[in-house]
Amino acid sequence: MIEIKKFKLLQEGTMHKITRVKILMSIVILFSANQNFYSQNVSKTGTTAASFLEIGVGAAANGMGGAFVGLANDASTLYWNVAGIATLTKYEAILVHTNWIADTRFDYAGLVIPLGDFGNMGLSFTSLSMDDMKVRTVEQPDGTGENFSAGDISVAISFARRLTERFSVGITAKYIKQSIWHMSSSAFAVDAGTIFKTDLLGGLTIGAVLSNFGTSMRLEGRDTRNFIRIDETKQGSNERIPTNIELDAWDLPLHFQIGVSIPAYQFDNYKLVVSADAAVPNNNYQSLNVGAEFSFMDFFLLRGGYNSLFLKDAEGGLSFGAGVNSKMLLSTAIVNFDYAFRDFGKLKNVHSFSVGIKF
Repeated sequence: MIEIKKFKLLQEGTMHKITRVKILMSIVILFSANQNFYSQNVSKTGTTAASFLEIGVGAAANGMGGAFVGLANDASTLYWNVAGIATLTKYEAILVHTNWIADTRFDYAGLVIPLGDFGNMGLSFTSLSMDDMKVRTVEQPDGTGENFSAGDISVAISFARRLTERFSVGITAKYIKQSIWHMSSSAFAVDAGTIFKTDLLGGLTIGAVLSNFGTSMRLEGRDTRNFIRIDETKQGSNERIPTNIELDAWDLPLHFQIGVSIPAYQFDNYKLVVSADAAVPNNNYQSLNVGAEFSFMDFFLLRGGYNSLFLKDAEGGLSFGAGVNSKMLLSTAIVNFDYAFRDFGKLKNVHSFSVGIKF
């Protein structure tokens, strides 16, 4: 009788875990159907400024295909869903380095500061940089002897608070700047996010975030200044009237995302979490990110995922990664090392590394 009861309990537990995965798959199928029904005819790719704001942060999240809005369990949630920092109980920092596409470099630094019952605060810095390049003209295609630089940065401050034990909200304010040689543009934007933790399916978590809601960007600088002669027919007219060419303004890449994460399996020291995010941007079609993380004793972690599922003309999408968590000697601080591989098709592969510390 005891053996029969054990078998029934094991069978029930297995059925519950299968049900969780089925529900997540149903969400994926429903989204794909709605994506085909509501998708816009034109993708609007390339119609926004500051595209570096769309580069995912953190090797752990990227290893899961960027499906992190509902999970949001480390300092990289400053980027993915600011409401997630309200659930972090310790000081937490993260450093990210990625050798990005076309010989560019993407770097990110973030810090979460607990403020007790008042909430949690966060600070972050994002940079996209590249080596200096030669100035070339039609007359001098091999170079004029000058070099120019280009780069993008963003500085942000965040705040999040638990309104209840299950529901958290957060907001980020950020300054954005892009520059190339003598020209630059800047903008201000906000992110706003929420997270709701439930008891359903062993701990289903739902997150939603609106990112990069802010002012438009317009390049300005000395290269748009010129001197003209208004009337060529009149002798003695001023030939050097100062003018300024006004360039077009471009919106920021506004994103709305909603995500879920489910602890699909947990037994002794083994744990499997699956997650999915639906993304609705203003500069592309709708898409879906899916991912999973398997952990052993919360020490060694394996991750896999797919980014931009169902997105038309997407390059690549497959990702995987691994991580290790370890306590520092003579300290209670925990350090985590994470790596992620992402396939970008014709744009080749991208490798991301991040280091985090909780103290």
